[in-house]
Amino acid sequence: MKKTSGKKLAKIAGSVLLVIFAAVFVIVSAAADVFHVHEALAIDQKLAVNMPQQTEFTKEYIRNSGEHVFLNPYGISPLTAVIYFTTDDEVAPKVEVEGKDENTNVEFEFNAAREHFLPIYGLYANKENIVKVSYGDKTDEYKIKTEALPEDMVLPEYVKAEREKLGQDWYFVSPAARGYTTAYDVNGDVRWFFSQTASWNIGRLNNGHLLVGTDRIVGKPYYNSGLYEMDLLGKIYTEYKLPGGYHHDNDELPNGNLLVGTEDLTDNSSTVEDMVVELDRKTGEVVKTFDLKKVLPQVNTGNEDWSSEDWFHNNAIWYDDDTKSITLSGRHMDAVINISYETGELNWIIGDKTGWPEEYQKYFFKPVGDGEFGWQWFQHAAMITPEGYVFVFDNGNNKSKIEDERVAAKDSYSRGVMYKIDTEKMEIEQVWQYGKERGSDFYSPYISDVDYIAKNHYLIHSGGISFKDGEVQNKPATIAKSDKLLSDTVELIDDEVVFEIKLPTNNYRAEKMFAYTDADKSGMNDDKMQRLGSLGETSVEEKKSGLYLKDFSDMSEIADHNVEITNQGDRLVVSGQFKEGTNVRLVLVKGFEQRYYKIRINNQVHAAMCIAVFNEDENSDSEEINVARYVNAEGLSGTYKLYLEVYDKTYDTGKSVKF
Repeated sequence: MKKTSGKKLAKIAGSVLLVIFAAVFVIVSAAADVFHVHEALAIDQKLAVNMPQQTEFTKEYIRNSGEHVFLNPYGISPLTAVIYFTTDDEVAPKVEVEGKDENTNVEFEFNAAREHFLPIYGLYANKENIVKVSYGDKTDEYKIKTEALPEDMVLPEYVKAEREKLGQDWYFVSPAARGYTTAYDVNGDVRWFFSQTASWNIGRLNNGHLLVGTDRIVGKPYYNSGLYEMDLLGKIYTEYKLPGGYHHDNDELPNGNLLVGTEDLTDNSSTVEDMVVELDRKTGEVVKTFDLKKVLPQVNTGNEDWSSEDWFHNNAIWYDDDTKSITLSGRHMDAVINISYETGELNWIIGDKTGWPEEYQKYFFKPVGDGEFGWQWFQHAAMITPEGYVFVFDNGNNKSKIEDERVAAKDSYSRGVMYKIDTEKMEIEQVWQYGKERGSDFYSPYISDVDYIAKNHYLIHSGGISFKDGEVQNKPATIAKSDKLLSDTVELIDDEVVFEIKLPTNNYRAEKMFAYTDADKSGMNDDKMQRLGSLGETSVEEKKSGLYLKDFSDMSEIADHNVEITNQGDRLVVSGQFKEGTNVRLVLVKGFEQRYYKIRINNQVHAAMCIAVFNEDENSDSEEINVARYVNAEGLSGTYKLYLEVYDKTYDTGKSVKF
């Protein structure tokens, strides 16, 4: 065999290398846009947890600033402040925020210390507020000027107050339509509000902190990404994230863990609002799951709003330590149910048993007693009182499971109602109610609340009243296209109305609370914020390997679609407007790794009954649909370049994100 010389081999090798280099040059040239530098997408600082003040406003910052008064210190609570000063001796300062009268003064005494970081609650908007700080025989006076309320702040149209029977507590409401989570005093003046979007239940934890829904969603119509544990100053201590999001209600267990309303929001899920999970307070992990599909039949018992997807519509969670049980409220089955905390098994059901399968009839109670009795319908906010009574807001929709017997809204009413139950005899007795005597003017076909303040002392909140052409409606306001909204909150002592406030909007819940708690005695808390739990890993439509070689189009071509990509730190949000059925994909590219996320352009969402209420931005006259796609950081690592595929064209956003 003839041997090839080394010189010839070198020549052949050189030719091969030239071909390889030429091919690489062609590939690189064709993919020039892939290799140009992408601008890092900045983290959205409009979110409460991402605001710089949440990490920058510290005691060390205060000490170094040389200032003494800090208004709205965390950027989301405009009617609060921190006052800082030092004293040579340990003193216990007392604060007084000057109100308009004795009921609206805010007074609180702090623990003794030499260095004082005093949270100040209850400033009036658009005013130079007088705040007095007293200790020993000394009184310092501070003048704190605040800005005006937002233009869309909801102000009361009616307030009644028997001031001699009321203290200095405020009335907190959380919005279901326009407005903010807000606290009003007995005069109806705004004394606190949370400037970010917050929804659902607003209540206090045992440590004095508030627990509210976050200011972002994981899916339509209203599923929050989780919960914020925060104080009135606006400091967020913990963000709890859930893969299935959060809706309606939560409760704190004796061990400090949280029971939270959630659901399965994965692509293969077919139902909503039928799960409760227990979150470990220290880790944010789900340690227990109560799946109501394993407890109840998914059958339509005659409720007008029932659907195969939103079959239960849980809107209340209440843990009772005496019976080690959880009480829940299924709006779309007209049923208050109770399950074992240990086993999740069904204990009992309150409601009309018409339409329920035979095997569930044994869980229902038989009405007894000589007094008036009526079942609850479409109810909310079920709880157990210290007496062991079941207390619930009876929305009162239709008042029958039989279509021909349904009561019209104009002839209906809503009420707070209390039942005494005997679980041995399976008997039930109605022991108290308020609202029937108010007739249809107090009729709320959705949302609303009841609260037990003390024995014979209750708060009844009819939060979803609406009218169209002067007639009360039987559906949530935006579904009914109402032209007037109202929430009516009533406080009763021994059946006497001692306070009432009417607000021209719809509000989900109402709570009565004092501004300060024992947790405030030590002054401003300097704990670092933590983010616990997980949003879960987002499903990928397709994965590919190789260079992302495309003929890129200019982003200006899709400017009319208002495409926006937002980096929230732990996820990307892609939003825009497209015609139904348009093929849109977000592509994440890292080296030779390509991940494709489909953005579905249709109106088919995890549809709860109230979908229209929380989607007022949808333009029914337009062929285009507002859409959002969430891509979570879980499962992603490194820097990804962002591309969009729309109408079979590919667009380089020029942006990148690092997870």
